[in-house]
Amino acid sequence: MECRETAATTTGSPAAAVASATSPALLSPISPASSPTGSFPSSPPPTIIVSPCAACKILRRRCVDKCVLAPYFPPSEPLKFTIAHRVFGASNIIKLLQELPEAQRADAVNSMVYEANARLRDPVYGCAGAICQLQKQISELQAELAKAQAEILNMQCQNSNLVEFICNEMSQNQENCPQDQPNENSPFFFDENILGVAWEPLWT
Repeated sequence: MECRETAATTTGSPAAAVASATSPALLSPISPASSPTGSFPSSPPPTIIVSPCAACKILRRRCVDKCVLAPYFPPSEPLKFTIAHRVFGASNIIKLLQELPEAQRADAVNSMVYEANARLRDPVYGCAGAICQLQKQISELQAELAKAQAEILNMQCQNSNLVEFICNEMSQNQENCPQDQPNENSPFFFDENILGVAWEPLWT
């Protein structure tokens, strides 16, 4: 009978079981003093992952802190190094950058990329072909400019000659034109004698 009573008390209603499970003794937090080390375990510091530059990524090598290629070939521009690498090679690019001061390296990289791109477009002439074409265009434009300036000068000379010719004609016409003299047959001709006779009674 005692065993049945104890079993009944232990296997009672579900509410009693939940109450016994959520008792304050079971839910009490673990104090730092109760842990073996006396404090909570500290989490490891987050690891910072640095993306390698485009050159090291393409060459499949480790990108060191002072990589010569990293400032000029960022990870977001892999095509830039690919073009230069296909024409010049990685070793030549690194050697050239190491021989130059830092102030001139950016211009050197841009020049190498431009020359490599021109060489891929035109394997025969490369950058020299583009330069020759530009020089030809400059010569043609200079010839057109000289021709236009000559035409403008010619028009100015013609205008000056025309103005001078008009002035000479006007001066000659004024010299050849006789002075206007009164004509007796003109209806506006007045004889002074007739005027004197007509006005004589008025003055007496």
